[in-house]
Amino acid sequence: MTPSSGIEFLVWLLIAAAIIAILAERLKIPYTVSLVFGGLLLGIIHIPMLSPLQAGHRPDWLTPDVILILFLPALVFEGSVKLDVRALIRNSVPLLLLANVGVLVAALVTGYLVHWLIGLPVLIALLFGSIISATDPISVLAIFRDLKVDNRLSLIMEGESLLNDGTAVVLFGILLGAVAAEKFSLLQGVEQYVLAVVGGAILGSVLGYLASRMTDALDNPHVEITLTTILAYGSYLIAYHLHWSGVIATAAAGLMLGNFAGKKTMSPGARTAVESFWEYVSFVMNSLVFLLIGLEVYVRELLQNWTSIAVAIGAVLVGRVLSVYLLVPLSNRFAEDIPFRWQHVAVWSGLRGALALALALSLTSTFPYRDQILNLTYGVVIFSILVQGLTIKPLLKILKLANGSNVLPA
Repeated sequence: MTPSSGIEFLVWLLIAAAIIAILAERLKIPYTVSLVFGGLLLGIIHIPMLSPLQAGHRPDWLTPDVILILFLPALVFEGSVKLDVRALIRNSVPLLLLANVGVLVAALVTGYLVHWLIGLPVLIALLFGSIISATDPISVLAIFRDLKVDNRLSLIMEGESLLNDGTAVVLFGILLGAVAAEKFSLLQGVEQYVLAVVGGAILGSVLGYLASRMTDALDNPHVEITLTTILAYGSYLIAYHLHWSGVIATAAAGLMLGNFAGKKTMSPGARTAVESFWEYVSFVMNSLVFLLIGLEVYVRELLQNWTSIAVAIGAVLVGRVLSVYLLVPLSNRFAEDIPFRWQHVAVWSGLRGALALALALSLTSTFPYRDQILNLTYGVVIFSILVQGLTIKPLLKILKLANGSNVLPA
């Protein structure tokens, strides 16, 4: 790949994303769903002018390094910097249960069902369970805003997604080490998990606080945008090198900056500039990721393995059902009640996205059952985005959760 071909590929992706965004708005289809569907079509049709987007001509951008190092910190930071930490604390019980215990339950249930029904070795199946356990409700949250769904339901879904990314990555690392060692130590796994999560949270909070103090001495939006970019990627990379959770570190840094600097030390002009910058970065990153997902999927190969993929989809849904319907009633005993109708939405809006693909792609070419894991992951992600993403709006209307009294912020 030459620099010019890489730039040409990027320009074509942005053109496709812009056209799809316009069509999605006109057709009232969730943007991320449209991107994946558009990517699938672009990968199938063969038009000479679009040859840079065809397999064999395009650079390999959907790699774990690109997603985990380039895309993920930006998406996590943008999501965390706009969340109200006080609202998160008020809903900390259900969020911590779903993002920690819920991920473990979903991964275990999914893994064992895949092991029993498809025949993958136990550790390999559990590894797949960890890959596919984190939720990514980007398109769902856009629908929530359009239909004026209750603010708290939106916060719970977004907060869970923000926190369970870190849990899934840590669990994946632990199980990957267990597969390499051909044995699993529960005590060692718990120790690694706690160290990665706590270490990442402390590191991100400290860096976020320091960055917030620095913005107090600045009144230059360009410099402050640069500082937030350094914070987003720096916190992730430092935690990564320390073998802590980069996702948790970036999320903690974003929460600290958004709730301390964003509300107290930044000038109104700088705050508006920073928020606009990260909203645009999020739009571009999401556009590229979901379009790349559609482009990289080989539909024929998925159709050939449709029975295994159908089983995996069922296993993932069962894992999500159990994690939500078991843990939310437990949360209701200790915190503000989450209505039963909301639980149905939480189950069906637990979409899977870029993180699952990044973890699956990070497996080396010699890793046992890698191709099967990739096919299952692609199948589940495509199903969740296209099927669940397109049916969440009718579900909200059936449950009479649309057009609520609390309007979500733009």
